[in-house]
Amino acid sequence: MAAEIKASKQAAVRKPVLVNKIEASNESINMAVLIPKKDVIISVSDDKTVRVWQKRDSGQYWPSIYHAVSSEPSCLDYNSETLKLFVGMDNGTISEYSMEEDFNRMTHRRDYIAHQGQLTSVKFSVACEWVLSCGKDKYFQWHCSETGRRLGGFQANAWCLCMEFDEQSKYAFVGDYSGQISVLKIKDTTFELITTLRGHSGIVRCLAWDIERKLLFSGSFDQSIIVWDIGGRQGTAYELQGHKDKVQGLAYVHASKQLISASDDCILGMWNMDVKRIETPEWIEGDACTKCDAPFFWNFRKMWDEKTIGNRQHHCRKCGKVFCNKCSNKRSTIPPMGFEIEVRVCDECHSTITEEDKSPLATFHDTRHSITYISLDDTRNVLLTVGKDRVMKLWDISSLV
Repeated sequence: MAAEIKASKQAAVRKPVLVNKIEASNESINMAVLIPKKDVIISVSDDKTVRVWQKRDSGQYWPSIYHAVSSEPSCLDYNSETLKLFVGMDNGTISEYSMEEDFNRMTHRRDYIAHQGQLTSVKFSVACEWVLSCGKDKYFQWHCSETGRRLGGFQANAWCLCMEFDEQSKYAFVGDYSGQISVLKIKDTTFELITTLRGHSGIVRCLAWDIERKLLFSGSFDQSIIVWDIGGRQGTAYELQGHKDKVQGLAYVHASKQLISASDDCILGMWNMDVKRIETPEWIEGDACTKCDAPFFWNFRKMWDEKTIGNRQHHCRKCGKVFCNKCSNKRSTIPPMGFEIEVRVCDECHSTITEEDKSPLATFHDTRHSITYISLDDTRNVLLTVGKDRVMKLWDISSLV
């Protein structure tokens, strides 16, 4: 009698699969990027090297280029169309290189004397022929890639730490140390400051851009991600809360409309952005609890009149109203509002939250290293994570996207 083979009823586990681990340097790796459709990685580290890693027949990655530079390289940008590599350094210089198609040689073309401090981000726009950069000298600047000439600059109020650029609208988004994001309209040699986005209570460390729906994602040291609608509903914003440490990296998967986030907590977050989200409510201030009218500790007159001790003020994350601890001691997840971890809600709001409302809209995965940067190759669904442990890890995220 022939044996019958039955398919397993257990659903396949959806999680990132570690496919390679690269112990890249004896010093900190500041940034690394995946080359689309290629088994190639470019990294920069504090040992003053730029390294190009290629996958060998053994399945392991080994450097095909080991290039020493004059100062610690802090950031980079590579353009596959032109084979141009731009490396930003601690001394404020951007070095431009031409890469051979086989990734076995890189040739120095020119230097841009761009900043007076460490560069934190550099981007090359083919359509505009601009090299855009920002640094710890509080400046965002752009240079002509054909002549090397400086075209213009914007001075922020704090260190500029990250940026995104939309070639179509020529909008630049610059996140800084104070927690603000400056939205600029670039016009060849001039700019217009459109608005300043305020919402984070910590440093804005990373940005990502959804070019189709005009959504800007910002990750911060306050452990949160804010989604800003720059398109049709300007000013609309909502939070994504799921990490327990600084958010260090963001990447957007356009095909599946998912946001990838990475943090110091060793966790990789996968957020479904193809669902209806609820805007974060404005926090309402008050001198007494909305429900029981108990005074807060700064309301001296009410405390004296009622001969009572003041209470600490708390906000309900669902309605934004103020309550004392007694009237808001319940916690719940609220995924449509971005709260994938339990947050404080008032008694009234807690009674309205159903089990369906608590259905997760994000998944979280342990990478076993504290992540400082991520790079996505969405043509192959491969993700690169750079860790504080000086290790780079390659993940297959096909099951998640």
